Amino acid sequence: MATTIPSLWRVNNRDEEAESALREALGVGGLVATVLAQRGFGPAEAEKFLHAGIDQLHSPKLLPDYEKARDEILGAMERKERIYIHGDYDVDGVTSAAILTRCLRNMGADVHVHVPHRVKEGYGIHPMAVQEAKDVGASLFLTCDCGIVAHDQIRQATELGLRVVVTDHHEPGTTLPSAQAIVNPHRADSRYPFADLCGAGVALKLCAGLAEEKGIAPQNFYRAFLDLAAVGTVADVMPLVGENRIIVRHGLPLLQATKKVGLQSLIRLAVKEGTSSLKAWHIGFNLAPRLNAAGRLDDAARSLQLLLTTDGSEAQEIAEGLDTLNRERQEEQKRMIEEAIGVVIERGLESDPVLVVHQSGWHHGIIGLAAGKLVERFRRPAFVIGIDPESGVGKGSARSIPGFHLANALHSMPDLVKGGGHELAAGFSVDLDKVGAFRDALIRHAATLEDFQPGHVPIDITAEVRAEEVTLDSVQEMEILEPFGMGNPSPLFLTRKLRVEEKRVMGKEGTHVSLILRSLAGSQRQITAWNMADSLSGVHVGQFIDVVYNPVQDTYQGNTKLKWNLRDWVHSA
Repeated sequence: MATTIPSLWRVNNRDEEAESALREALGVGGLVATVLAQRGFGPAEAEKFLHAGIDQLHSPKLLPDYEKARDEILGAMERKERIYIHGDYDVDGVTSAAILTRCLRNMGADVHVHVPHRVKEGYGIHPMAVQEAKDVGASLFLTCDCGIVAHDQIRQATELGLRVVVTDHHEPGTTLPSAQAIVNPHRADSRYPFADLCGAGVALKLCAGLAEEKGIAPQNFYRAFLDLAAVGTVADVMPLVGENRIIVRHGLPLLQATKKVGLQSLIRLAVKEGTSSLKAWHIGFNLAPRLNAAGRLDDAARSLQLLLTTDGSEAQEIAEGLDTLNRERQEEQKRMIEEAIGVVIERGLESDPVLVVHQSGWHHGIIGLAAGKLVERFRRPAFVIGIDPESGVGKGSARSIPGFHLANALHSMPDLVKGGGHELAAGFSVDLDKVGAFRDALIRHAATLEDFQPGHVPIDITAEVRAEEVTLDSVQEMEILEPFGMGNPSPLFLTRKLRVEEKRVMGKEGTHVSLILRSLAGSQRQITAWNMADSLSGVHVGQFIDVVYNPVQDTYQGNTKLKWNLRDWVHSA
């Protein structure tokens, strides 16, 4: 069987001249030079990218309303007034609240901190939280990772005599709320050089400025808080470029050596013992799901307490509880995803440009994960809504693909939904009797987008390379490009004409496959295909295939070897 390159494969042509210039100027090997060249770096830009230090973080004073926020916070501290910190129930919101709380308390502030309960309060700022701030005697209402569209709640706070400082990173609406200060790098009038900070990143930078005002050296401040900011940045799937790359690159070793007993307990429980260095994926797949589990199924205050406690025994107890919740979340997630996929198929929605599914009883804490799986399965934006059977109000979560900006879509229909978020992830609420109109409006909105192609999610391949170029040494050298994640993905390579020498099905249910492949030049490589047994059912020993893969290091019992993780394949032409 012969075939051409699939239409979804986007293979970049190699630039030998640019690669040569990078190798000569930086002294890097071939694969590193290939990746840097494909990502548009010349020698000077690459040097800055590879070796960006904490001193390259931008001045907090460039943040919009920095001076106003500084004056409000330091003024409240000087007057011995209580500050009410309001975070959010996801990892970014919890780490943001932890950064602000730890930092301000270290400076002597009287702080009361709150993160919302997903079921009782819902997304954003609930009016009862504003009333609580008044009841506990606060004079300043300080938000993190929320508040940019909370017009009514901020108006309520002002009417109760509270002053309000908003720190957020979500997209603003057409107007800003009437707060004393709004620190958000996405503001239209912002002159801050890097807009893509997460909520924890905004909190970090604001606190860095406050610390400097108090005479604390920036390097000392960042050493104390980059661990929390790195967790929030990776968990919120921010692009790992610019300041985010600096935060995570320098935050990961600080996270591994953290003195915060809550993070220590979580790492011991969630990360394999003996791990030599934490990677961004350890946060994304090991730490963040457990921190998120409390906000999804129980109360995010448990995760916040883990990040604030100084009691080792309490930290261990909370971490173990989060691990149990995470296992429960996994079971509930599996059930809901199966039901959501069933709804799409049974109602014949597969060809809709945008998927909108709803059902009574779907847990609000899991719908975002279900939306993500629908996007993976059907390659189009997905809006998953859990309906409260008593009130008839639906709480929804959405995930998207490039070309369909979720926050813009939601902001374009304020008469139908309330909510917001980012380009590829958002939360909202909608009444059950408006779900049909909401779906129709989304489909009409999709038709106006020139760059939106439902069902078309291309695979961006860094370069076509020979098997002989991808050695253990070259893959180890690529660690200099880390941390990998959104905006700086782990390189994907294409290698052609590989003969299948061996095929072995793995896993209890036979869902994984291990292949031994040999190049025409005689090099042998092992490639693992996770959850691709069905896809590879037509591949047999002796055939030639072209493969797209991530090369990785696999360490077991102190021995490290090269492995490839399969992403896609075709029979060789």
